[in-house]
Amino acid sequence: MTSGDFAAFGSETGDGTRAVRAGLPDPVKYEPTLPGPVFAAHFHLPGDPTGPYTYGRDENPTWTLLERAIGELEAPGQDGVLTLAFPSGMAAISAVLFSQLRAGDVVVLPNDGYQVLPLVREQLTAYGIEVRTAPTGGDAQLDVLDGAKLLWIETPSNPGLDVCDVRRLVTAAHAQGTLVAVDNTLATPLGQRPLELGADFSVASGTKMLTGHGDVLLGYVTARDADLMAPVRRWRKIVGAIPGPMEAWLAHRSLATLHLRAERQNANALAIAEALRGRPEVSGLRYPGLPDDPSHKIASQQMRRFGCVVSFTLPTRARAERFLDALRLVDDATSFGGVRSTAERRGRWGGDAVPEGFIRLSAGAEDPQDLVPDVLRALDESTD
Repeated sequence: MTSGDFAAFGSETGDGTRAVRAGLPDPVKYEPTLPGPVFAAHFHLPGDPTGPYTYGRDENPTWTLLERAIGELEAPGQDGVLTLAFPSGMAAISAVLFSQLRAGDVVVLPNDGYQVLPLVREQLTAYGIEVRTAPTGGDAQLDVLDGAKLLWIETPSNPGLDVCDVRRLVTAAHAQGTLVAVDNTLATPLGQRPLELGADFSVASGTKMLTGHGDVLLGYVTARDADLMAPVRRWRKIVGAIPGPMEAWLAHRSLATLHLRAERQNANALAIAEALRGRPEVSGLRYPGLPDDPSHKIASQQMRRFGCVVSFTLPTRARAERFLDALRLVDDATSFGGVRSTAERRGRWGGDAVPEGFIRLSAGAEDPQDLVPDVLRALDESTD
């Protein structure tokens, strides 16, 4: 089967099959199924500078395969889908915002999203762009959408795990000519496909579950409209925000296990959330996969998997820190989405409006019969 043959299966192909085969080149006898990383600052280029590969800041064969793979996951079976890889999620986010907005434009951001967004807001404001913010939950961004050039959605939100109705927001935005970008980091393409929900851009940090091993920084932007992607590509060229070939190759290699990892990690997250429901010291428990979660109804209408992150609050900062210290199978570390479970007290960074005892826990791929008891034991041992 050639790469083109596989792509023809489109959205009918299972997630596991798609993840394993996404972006692979056509088979060539004696060649590896996934070629190794291409380390090249320049390429042989006699005559006129035409062809796909001219200079290492513009294109690289290793990026090409990864970008094709991500596009097949984000929008299976759709023609004309374009993906650009970046060296981090923030590079991808910045590329969309700063390539699409000009002085005098209005952008709507979530006020409960990723903790670097306040820094982005400051920079946008310095460039003469009006920034409005509203919470993710309750589709509150609709209230400040009037006249905006771009609506930035983060659903589920990080770290609070609120969810908004992407279709509803897209419909309202497009009715007034507003572009929509969705941060799909927490969901991954296996959990949610923003382009299918009508968004213009799907943007994500590949550092998290997409690559899943905590050893790669990566980001990407996917869209269907070549005219919208042209300024994003130009921005990448101007600022030189390009991924290394080794990182791109590692990311592509990691995609083959994305489905397996997502299945286990999502199941573990749900098991942990269910185990925490009956704990009297736990408040503010959030996981969109719980039937009684405030976001479950809308999440179940637009998500196919609910992610690996669970959030909750313990009574005090000291209690939260004792809990983290008592964990044996869960590393006290930032970020999320890795095969090894992690947890942290988010308030230590100072950028999130969360209580001092707020915990963001990312379920890894450990055996649930080991992981869940470890969490419950740590809660027991962390009592006063």
